[in-house]
Amino acid sequence: MAIVKITAGYYQQFDADPSLDHPGQGYGGWRRAEIRIDTDHTAFVVMHAWDTGSPEDYVGWHRAVEYFPRAEKICREVFPPLLRAIRSGGMKMFHVAGGGRYHEHHPGYRAAVELAGPEPDAVEPVAGDPVYEELNRFRAERVFPGARNSADIERGFARIDFPPQARPEPEEGVAENGRQLAALCRAHGINHLIYMGFAINWCLLMSPGGMLDMRRYGVICSAIRQAVTAVENRETAATEAAKELALWRVALAFGFVFELQDVMEMLNRDRTPAKGPDAG
Repeated sequence: MAIVKITAGYYQQFDADPSLDHPGQGYGGWRRAEIRIDTDHTAFVVMHAWDTGSPEDYVGWHRAVEYFPRAEKICREVFPPLLRAIRSGGMKMFHVAGGGRYHEHHPGYRAAVELAGPEPDAVEPVAGDPVYEELNRFRAERVFPGARNSADIERGFARIDFPPQARPEPEEGVAENGRQLAALCRAHGINHLIYMGFAINWCLLMSPGGMLDMRRYGVICSAIRQAVTAVENRETAATEAAKELALWRVALAFGFVFELQDVMEMLNRDRTPAKGPDAG
């Protein structure tokens, strides 16, 4: 095994101070510390990195999903050097796909399917009724994505693909759900996943193969701050407060938050194989 040290962000969610008007303001808050990770048991995950076309091609989709420009910037500026460093450093990298069938031809996906075995029967949904359908229509029209945007979103998902900057290599596993990602983890001895992709408070958290899924398998789930963005709302769009809250949740419930510079330094650093539990 190869033990390396890296500075990680964590959140000290104690001690509340009852003497304060808001006891939670007594918490220690964000801290940084040097931790050890075993590179043989740690993998990076690129999740839901999509080529979503241009606003001119899918104006309705881009009207409904405000984070696309931030995601595209991360794909252009962050992913190329980061993925190159991961691959050249010899660490494992997986991909989580979703939203279409664009990944099904990939050898890494076929390998994940074989490892995971047959999918269980789908969960049977609860029965609907006219009022149930009415409520869903109301939400689709007035909450998200808006009636005038639906057709563009359907067209966009029909041709969705990996972006060129995050296209999987033939030997990299590609999963579309937690069972498949867990099968890849078992096959490669992985127990710590470091996520990047879109969006940290939505797909990376809740979608199949996301952190909620993988924590149930006992996997530590971390994230790289500069390699993710979040779904923001009108009130948070200017400050990206939703992203900050999501990173707090990652640090509190799932793993650690790493800074891109620290990850790059770790990947580019010479590694010495560990000789014992205190090596490194």
